[in-house]
Amino acid sequence: MKKNDWKYLIDALLFVSLCSITAIGLILAFVIPTGRGTDVSRYFLGLHRHEWGDIHLYLSLFMLVLIVFHVWFNWTWVAHSSKNYFGKHWKKALWALCTAWVMVLIIGWAITLA
Repeated sequence: MKKNDWKYLIDALLFVSLCSITAIGLILAFVIPTGRGTDVSRYFLGLHRHEWGDIHLYLSLFMLVLIVFHVWFNWTWVAHSSKNYFGKHWKKALWALCTAWVMVLIIGWAITLA
């Protein structure tokens, strides 16, 4: 396969996984009840709420892998655009952006534990 074929496949899979994750998230939020209730009400299309949550998790992990491949296949564009925006310090700027995002995730996780 050519590089453009791989890019198309990865982008198509990203779109499908994003739509699936969104749909399952909406099902978990608005269709299947949370908390106490009858056990029958926690099923949707024959799957329990926890099974939907597992599918949601696995699709999210699959999407993370696809995002890594997406960035890898488009790295020349990322590097070129970063050089245009940040000049000769583009690598430091990308590292700062990645570090800031990881810190946001860690702080958000810590807040949920409190």
